Amino acid sequence: MSAAPTLDPGTHEPPDYLQVQSSAEFDELRRAHRSFAFPLTVAFVLWYLAYVLLSSYAGGFMATKIAGHLNVAFVLGIAQFVTTFLIAWWYSRHAAAKLDPKAEAIKSRLEGDA
Repeated sequence: MSAAPTLDPGTHEPPDYLQVQSSAEFDELRRAHRSFAFPLTVAFVLWYLAYVLLSSYAGGFMATKIAGHLNVAFVLGIAQFVTTFLIAWWYSRHAAAKLDPKAEAIKSRLEGDA
């Protein structure tokens, strides 16, 4: 049986998070996130709302057969799922390429200062 390692909190001061939050680095990270996430969120909500409104008020159009038993409503419904997964994939690529390196730089600077 071994003893659990002790964690020495040390004598360092915690990072000044308010200073970090007001830094140009953090502003750039926030801007990179918002410039991607907000427009894409608005676009998806509008796309979803269009689907719901069409389903509610354009039943004849949504019942239009496309091929066999497939109608417009089914195709647009499946497209909702497809766009959800595409947006998640696209965001993960964006985060890995643009957000994660900036966040890691801020984290490294904070841990280096600590």
